[in-house]
Amino acid sequence: MKTEKTAPRLIVFSDLDGTLLDHDSYSWAAADPALQEMKRLGLPLILASSKTAAEIAELRSEMGFDHAPAIVENGAGILAPGTGALSDRTAYDAILNALADLPKELRQYYTGFSDWTVEEVAQNTGLPLAQATLAAQRQFSEPGLWSGSGEDLSRFEAALKDKGIHARQGGRYLTLSFGATKADRMADIIADYSPRPVTMALGDAPNDVEMIAAADHGVVVRNSHGPGIPILPGEATGRITRTEAPGPEGWNIAVLSRIAQDYQNTEKG
Repeated sequence: MKTEKTAPRLIVFSDLDGTLLDHDSYSWAAADPALQEMKRLGLPLILASSKTAAEIAELRSEMGFDHAPAIVENGAGILAPGTGALSDRTAYDAILNALADLPKELRQYYTGFSDWTVEEVAQNTGLPLAQATLAAQRQFSEPGLWSGSGEDLSRFEAALKDKGIHARQGGRYLTLSFGATKADRMADIIADYSPRPVTMALGDAPNDVEMIAAADHGVVVRNSHGPGIPILPGEATGRITRTEAPGPEGWNIAVLSRIAQDYQNTEKG
């Protein structure tokens, strides 16, 4: 029997790369004021990223939110509070087998983490070797780079879709998985709270759109390096906003502003 948790006033769901983490340095230092305020108020931070459970477990602990669940590998899995890397690689092995079965003229244009040594993962991602080792411990999805034409990409995606595998473009990589999204996992996590909490979601790339749209307050964080996010329906009503500053700087301003508005409205009520 599921035990419902008492809902905090606000729960924040956040992408990492390019959103809470700086695109180049992977630092969240610019967002520290908002993170400290969230800790002071007891507001959960739910990290939601294409990163692996091993990566997110380390980041979550360093940020001081080890007591909160996290969404890993673009929604392919959930990392429970206080736990580290998971062990089941069934889904990942199935993705690699599907890639191996593709025609060579399509497979040649996609280079994923499984094609790289740990040293190459470090070089291609800009991560230190220790962090690249964690990034390579995949269980549910395969990020990679596409070098072919748009027409070939459509064929590549269609061939994988026939096997139940979806391709989603993030801020850096085209990631392959069996289709669960960050928004799906967001709904699972919210369902554990009663009453339903107010939610905020921040992201900077196409794979964040469903999560941003599903939140009570969505924030598109400015992205100067990737495809970004097109205008979303919720922006017309102000339910979805955009930051002027990129990455953790914009994240910090948006979260502090949301907290101030939320607490001010509560006091007025």
